[in-house]
Amino acid sequence: MSFFKLAHPTGWDFYTFDGKKGTINYRENIGKRVVCPGYNRTGNLCSSMFIHASRKPNQCFIGASIPCSAYLVTGRPVREDADKCGFKSLRILEELKPEELFTWNYKEACNPINPFQITPPPKISKKHIKLLRKWASVWDSVGDSVWASVGDSVGASVGDSVWASVGDSVWDSVWASVGASVWDSVWDSVWASVGAVITSYTGSLFPLQREEWKYTEKIQTSGYPFQSAVDLWKLGLVPSYDGETWRLHSGEDAKVLWEGGLDG
Repeated sequence: MSFFKLAHPTGWDFYTFDGKKGTINYRENIGKRVVCPGYNRTGNLCSSMFIHASRKPNQCFIGASIPCSAYLVTGRPVREDADKCGFKSLRILEELKPEELFTWNYKEACNPINPFQITPPPKISKKHIKLLRKWASVWDSVGDSVWASVGDSVGASVGDSVWASVGDSVWDSVWASVGASVWDSVWDSVWASVGAVITSYTGSLFPLQREEWKYTEKIQTSGYPFQSAVDLWKLGLVPSYDGETWRLHSGEDAKVLWEGGLDG
């Protein structure tokens, strides 16, 4: 019986890797058997008393993160829960390519697009305002429940890992830049709308069917319910809303390229 195992990109196990090495290097042991150094069959499954692998690739993200290396392994599980199996030893059969193993967009999740690094900033056109109108309609329907929709739809373990990757690369940049370009008096209102855009981009990395996206019944679209925000993002534009005025930000300093109302 085969299982899936994720490790640090260097091949070392995530659990003990200290930046240079760890306890087990799975890449160096392809075709061989590795043994848990602290094995105790009566121990807690979620401990160093077992080495772990999972029956499905996405179940591996409890204790793992991206970027990663991936392996097909075999062994006899001693303990098991809904997501992972605990082993005394594993035989490493082969290394797998993460970008081929996962059904979601692994490559982009590891190297997410930062809209403020897209140059030159676009000249605002009717196309951009049309997309903004679509996003404003979505925001009016679901508001800041975008995070709940994405989080509950993609699953906790893999979703958290992808969110962390996007957050580490993009979140601070977008928040700091937009925050510097709007008045302090409206920032509390703006932050929810900007967070929803970042979350929408993160969710776009998962190719779920329309009916699989939770809490989006009011959104009238046949595809990804938050695609309009993603389209703006990939054009180098981040929309924000303070309750009265919509803005489109772009460039390293998140300059406001357009602002106004969308009534009529």
